[in-house]
Amino acid sequence: MITDKEFTLRLIRQLTQALEKLILDKPEESLMQKELDFDSLMKDIFKFDFVMLSSKSKQEIIDIVQERQDRDHKDYYEMLGNLFYYKGKVINSNDFLEKAKTFYELYLKTSGIFALPVINRIAEIQKALE
Repeated sequence: MITDKEFTLRLIRQLTQALEKLILDKPEESLMQKELDFDSLMKDIFKFDFVMLSSKSKQEIIDIVQERQDRDHKDYYEMLGNLFYYKGKVINSNDFLEKAKTFYELYLKTSGIFALPVINRIAEIQKALE
């Protein structure tokens, strides 16, 4: 039997994969369908939509993640990094890119993984913010 925490973690990974495909410009479905799935996944994961999430400070979002189990933090941070990176690129928002950079850095720190695509995105964001 699947628990709520396992279900949420599965949703986070599903959203992370969908965002990776959008970031790499390789969507398998129409963008409209991705947006519909994106909104429902956000509500299932956070109990509120992206507009509400994006209005929160970095620290408030980190606090939300800290309330989850330690082993899940890396998945949240990777998903949040992808989320704010994608949205930041689409609407050209430095605030979103700054959040993406923070969450990517936290992902690298909590996962202990050497993820070159993430490191490259951090460098790209840093250039864009200068």
